[in-house]
Amino acid sequence: MKVLLNELKQHIEPDKAAFFPQFFKAFPGGYGEGDQFWGIRVPPLRQLAKKYRQLPLNKVEILITSPIHEQRLLALFILRLQFEKGDTDTQHAIIDFYLTHLAGVNNWDLVDGSAPYLLGTWLLDKDTQLLWTLANSEQLWSQRIAVMSSFAFIKQGRYQLTLDLAAHLLQHPHDLMHKAIGWMLREIGKRDLATELAFLDQHYTNMPRTMLRYAIEKFDEPLRQAYLKGTR
Repeated sequence: MKVLLNELKQHIEPDKAAFFPQFFKAFPGGYGEGDQFWGIRVPPLRQLAKKYRQLPLNKVEILITSPIHEQRLLALFILRLQFEKGDTDTQHAIIDFYLTHLAGVNNWDLVDGSAPYLLGTWLLDKDTQLLWTLANSEQLWSQRIAVMSSFAFIKQGRYQLTLDLAAHLLQHPHDLMHKAIGWMLREIGKRDLATELAFLDQHYTNMPRTMLRYAIEKFDEPLRQAYLKGTR
């Protein structure tokens, strides 16, 4: 681990270390309050994940429980690589590990970079009640994990889970959930516009504005304006 951490430190950029706490709202009262950053970009983290893809889970645990944001992100990238190449037993162990360490998956980039590729993919042929348990929690990041995990289903042309979660969480108070749901609706629309339109036509007048804007971002301008002006 000492060698890995020393390599990680070689990629520190002081200007990023100063910028990231603001970008990820790590200031008092922000959604990432208390998080710590070394100032390391994503590309070197991905490179290190490939180099240390065989890191045992007891060492990955040191990273995922670290107060340093980039160490936790590196842990998740390593888990993704191990999951992709692992057999069923390995994948099961990784998912158990992931669920046990959700406290470390506590910002939007950590959620978005892991949930669809780990939990979502694992559940493709399994009961999805776990996602509803996460969605019904009072923890923002658990709720976002539920929505983002459904991206794996969207990629397989299976939209109902996302639509049901979106309807259930439609009036969520946090804009990070508005953005996640709007993004997933947009992803459905890229594959099946009629399905997205049917959902929007039913819900858009009650939908938070940010969620709607994300959902219709790629629409032709006349259609986008119709939704924004409430004339659809």
